[in-house]
Amino acid sequence: MPKKPRKPKLPLLLSRKIYKTGQTRGADDDVIYQNRVGRNSTVLIPYEFIIPEENRWALNFDYENGYIVLISPDDYYGESSSETRNIMNQSGLILGENALLFYTQRYQYNQYPPQSNGISQSEPMSRKAPLGGEFVCRIAATTSFNQGEKINKGYNTTQSKGAGIRLYEYAHSAVIEKCRIQLEAIYWLCADSLESAILNEMSSETANQRRDLALAEADALGLLDKKQLREKRIIDEEDHSVCPLCLAKLSAKGFFSRLEQQEFRQVHDLTVTEINLFHINELRYGTFNHVPYNLGWGHHHCNVVVKDSGIDNTLVWMSEVIERNLNLNAATESDAT
Repeated sequence: MPKKPRKPKLPLLLSRKIYKTGQTRGADDDVIYQNRVGRNSTVLIPYEFIIPEENRWALNFDYENGYIVLISPDDYYGESSSETRNIMNQSGLILGENALLFYTQRYQYNQYPPQSNGISQSEPMSRKAPLGGEFVCRIAATTSFNQGEKINKGYNTTQSKGAGIRLYEYAHSAVIEKCRIQLEAIYWLCADSLESAILNEMSSETANQRRDLALAEADALGLLDKKQLREKRIIDEEDHSVCPLCLAKLSAKGFFSRLEQQEFRQVHDLTVTEINLFHINELRYGTFNHVPYNLGWGHHHCNVVVKDSGIDNTLVWMSEVIERNLNLNAATESDAT
């Protein structure tokens, strides 16, 4: 078998940017989620999501590193406790194995204290069975003079911070790799990709070699279907990369241009540039959208506008905003005359 050609290295900032597309969004210390880890990490499934029987597929999905169902003490001990226990039995959910009681409200901790309900006082730290405990807490501090301190139990050490990732962020490692290959190819489809790579550490020879190898690899894996990329608003009719929202051609220089920051507001993530990862169909419960042909590159400000609403909903909203402003301008001009 012929030896696979070795790709020249990409500029460091671009390489980091492509790599980080396989990681989750950031999470702070006060939530149960892990911060910036692989999308193939342990998945956290809210119990309320699987109550409808049609959503039980989420428990049967072949997650690379398993899942943990987070059950509210209200569901486990409250009026619906019998239904909850039945669903757990039907679904093979066991506290401390693949499920945890998740305390988020102070009244839950006071009304259903773990130590009074036969729950292990050990704090879980493992993301695979056995988890090391049966409950986890993320209860915010209050200004109350009585018992108002923060309660943060389980997955709160430096080595085990966060129990897992959000359900909709998940992607298998093989899918993550294909996404990275396609996203690099989309970079090279920018009209000025070679010029920008040469301006950022690469020689003309290595830039051309890397581009040709990257595009050939994407094509061989079925990741360079121009028709699909156009339909998904990732490239235009000239096969150049565009922003999925505004549809303006992307300049590859934007991959290397860090965002200007207001005074005293530092962005610590050095990969935050003018061009960011863009999900065509937003990440949401009920589907896994971190997949090839649903990822492109877009302007940072366009991405901020879309957020989790999706492109179609954002365009409808933008049309309504424009229409209201046009009506206002017309009314103002009418009053002036």
